[in-house]
Amino acid sequence: MHIAIAGNIGSGKTTLTGLLAKHFGWAPHYEDVDTNPYLNSFYEDMQRWSFNLQIYFLNSRFRQVVDIRNSGKTVIQDRTIYEDAYIFAPNLHTMNLMSTRDYENYRSLFDLMSTFILPPDLLIYLRASVPTLVNQIQKRGRDYENAIRLDYLKNLNEMYEEWIEGYKFGKLLIIDADNLKVSENPEDLGQVIDNINAQLHGLF
Repeated sequence: MHIAIAGNIGSGKTTLTGLLAKHFGWAPHYEDVDTNPYLNSFYEDMQRWSFNLQIYFLNSRFRQVVDIRNSGKTVIQDRTIYEDAYIFAPNLHTMNLMSTRDYENYRSLFDLMSTFILPPDLLIYLRASVPTLVNQIQKRGRDYENAIRLDYLKNLNEMYEEWIEGYKFGKLLIIDADNLKVSENPEDLGQVIDNINAQLHGLF
């Protein structure tokens, strides 16, 4: 089984992925940020490096999805391949940070790749306001994220909402992340676990 967590930068995907993997005994697949050779450059000059970054993520997540399906395990994934294609890349294009030529090239490649993959059995969407995202980003203190623009986060949030509203690939669980303290409050984590069980097994 393939469970995936979607959400904007700083919404709490990685933390929740780890906690759910530990609770359910699922294999976690994390987003490739520590070894990503483009992230630093991208946040310093988004226009120059946007296409390179999105191609890197597309390749990385495609490999992840293939590995997940071939593993025979129940896997929980931190961010999906769909978020790059439906949110991050079009947002960069809309903000004139990726050229139309590069964007169309990227989408053509994604459209081809998407014919070879299956969507997650359950998508968990962490909905968070921009103040929550900023607070979380500052708290984790990644140097390259200091340059993230507020309008960039706001635009991403709007595109996430639009994507989720039309999401038809499979089961969907939406969680309000503004008041969620899963690492500090066992009751919050327990509520999320109950909601996941209800989605996967019909248990209440």
